[in-house]
Amino acid sequence: MKPRLWAIGLLATVLITACSRVQSKCSSGCDLALASYYVRQSTTLSFISQVLSASVADIVSYNKDKISNPNSVQTGFRINVPFSCGCINDSFLGHEFSYTVTQGDTYDEVATQYYSNLTTVGWLQAFNSYPATNIPLNSVLKVVVNCSCGNGTVSKDYGLFITYPLRPVDTLGSVEAEVNLPRTLLQSYNPGVDFSQGSGLVYIPGKDANGNYPALSPSTGTAGLSVGAIVGISIAAIAVLSFLAFCIYAGIYRKKKAKEAILLSGAHELSDRAGNGSDPAKPSESTGPAAGIIGITVDKSLEFSYEELAEATENFSLANKIGEGGFGAVYYAVLRGEKAAIKKMDMQASKEFLAELKVLTHVHHLNLVRLIGYCVKGSLFLVYEYIENGNLSEHLRRSDKEPLPWSTRVQIALDSARGLEYIHEHTVPVYIHRDIKSANILIDKNFHGKVADFGLTKLTEVGTSIPTLLVGTFGYMPPEYARYGNVSPKVDVYAFGVVLYELISAKGAIVKANGSIAESRGLVALFEEVLKLPDPREDLCKLVDPRLGDNYPLDSIWKMAQLAKACTQENPQLRPSMRSIVVGLMTLSSSTEDWDVGSYENHALVNLMSGR
Repeated sequence: MKPRLWAIGLLATVLITACSRVQSKCSSGCDLALASYYVRQSTTLSFISQVLSASVADIVSYNKDKISNPNSVQTGFRINVPFSCGCINDSFLGHEFSYTVTQGDTYDEVATQYYSNLTTVGWLQAFNSYPATNIPLNSVLKVVVNCSCGNGTVSKDYGLFITYPLRPVDTLGSVEAEVNLPRTLLQSYNPGVDFSQGSGLVYIPGKDANGNYPALSPSTGTAGLSVGAIVGISIAAIAVLSFLAFCIYAGIYRKKKAKEAILLSGAHELSDRAGNGSDPAKPSESTGPAAGIIGITVDKSLEFSYEELAEATENFSLANKIGEGGFGAVYYAVLRGEKAAIKKMDMQASKEFLAELKVLTHVHHLNLVRLIGYCVKGSLFLVYEYIENGNLSEHLRRSDKEPLPWSTRVQIALDSARGLEYIHEHTVPVYIHRDIKSANILIDKNFHGKVADFGLTKLTEVGTSIPTLLVGTFGYMPPEYARYGNVSPKVDVYAFGVVLYELISAKGAIVKANGSIAESRGLVALFEEVLKLPDPREDLCKLVDPRLGDNYPLDSIWKMAQLAKACTQENPQLRPSMRSIVVGLMTLSSSTEDWDVGSYENHALVNLMSGR
């Protein structure tokens, strides 16, 4: 480990320990706490039972509304797992679990994948002596999960608490809606915590196995410490924390300012050049570094001034807002006589900004959305060509949109596949989109498809698989990515297969049964259940978008379903390449091609199913 990283890790451990001593100094614990476990794809109840040392029956008893069958659990939701909450080292409330290391396990994988962020890499390193780069096989790790026994100064009505890891999608409002408790109460139990921070733990009142909120035990609250002792500890800890916070703030501030200076230097340089003879209101074509971003050459994109973008969008008014994505809002504008879509992003989204800028200034294809330009001032702005007909998701599921004819759906699938084939097989290095979904496939005025939103794009060399942080959209993630974070072009292939199922059914990637989140299931599983039947064609008709009526050829539906099934195979090595998918879709879109799906003699289908 590099000295700087070691120092940061040590500082984090000291800070966490200090915080724990201030907030949870204890001499005893409580009988019970709950762990909020986010169920990822391919995770089973038996696995959760094993890592959190709780019986399946106990888990089911606390999740009667979410688990109807003990042999399966719906992915994409949280379940509460009971565990005992004790006092660790007379310092903080928690529980020490044990995990036996298997081949290839890392601290990050144990914390994020197996224990669903209930612990952290820093916490694992603090309680285990093994170096992060050499954790012995079959060694037993101490996995410490923090907990809470309540706080009588806030309320005596709640005595059972959930250790709740925050996810990037969480906000105070979303958590409030999920647990059905007032936000003022949630904030009172977690003072100073930003529920939108995307990580970290909060403590939330929980219900017992009977569905009731148990009251606070009289012996719980200050854990036996006198008021004077608590004050003394708090003052000492606050002094230490103040110093540490100052050090951390100073380091982060310097780093942030340095990044901002690099990011803005190119823009200032271009502005200076404009001030020396060029029209400052006119976007200047840049052949140098984009806004000073190292390693990116903007050879075909324009740098716009903030004033021009603001004027074109009526100061980014709501009337001009046409969309909202994970990394910013999108506004309609007319710039230099051309219709445009402007994505406005916070400075914190610089990584996604750089990814899109890097890809779209080097990669140009008819079926990839075109980047016109950019701006860096106060916020980050990307300017794209305006795509008239919105995105595929809207056309499939919005009642105010006319249903897409089947032939148009096939064409959009082919267009999108061609765009992905280009970035997978015709660029050096290869690019992997990592967020393919119907909402990221735009439809132009001629109803052709264009792949958009490259903010999560990763580049790699052909044939490699890169462990990475988990990003993307649930329901489109393949098992090897959702569980291990492994990235390869086959991640996009799997997601594209989900899109093909969407084109057939008009359903979302996650299907809610009777509108209930608890009864939802993945679209892939829904189709697989039908396609494995002895004679699936009749049941397949039940999954076809009802808005199509009878205006579709069943044989074509069947072929696309088979193609989607090949794309979404669990083993990534068995999935076809995007090149094979393009060949299959070209054959499918041809009205004169005689393609007998009943046999595997057709060379395109043979290649497709074998992954060539």
